[in-house]
Amino acid sequence: MSTAVRADIQIVEDAAPEFEAVGAIQRGLHAFNQEMGGPYDREPVTLLVQDGDGKTLGGLLGLTFWGWLFIDWLWLSPEMRGQRYGGELLKRAEAIARERGCTNAYTDTFSFQAPHFWESNGYEEFGRLDGMPPGHARVWFKKVL
Repeated sequence: MSTAVRADIQIVEDAAPEFEAVGAIQRGLHAFNQEMGGPYDREPVTLLVQDGDGKTLGGLLGLTFWGWLFIDWLWLSPEMRGQRYGGELLKRAEAIARERGCTNAYTDTFSFQAPHFWESNGYEEFGRLDGMPPGHARVWFKKVL
């Protein structure tokens, strides 16, 4: 099977694409995803750990969509670690997700980023990519809410 190639179309490498180019790709994929999977009502979940001066010392960034909570980022500054703030952020994000009708949560992390934290909070590993980065692994976790 042959495909027609248009002379006026080109593939361009762009290390710093304009906002409109990125937006076109995002809008196109979002439209296709919703056409195939139904509306997903994407809503952000943003929780911050701040000191009395409003300085951010950590937080959780995620999304809810299609009945799932996706935890994209969870980070605490070194002085805030080990004080249960991570667990509290997770608990609050899960509560927000439940209020929005979510029944499941997932995230990915690296083997050097305390995967035991996720396990101790009820998450189970469902995927692993060894050697990313070399000597470590990327690990996916999920939890029924």
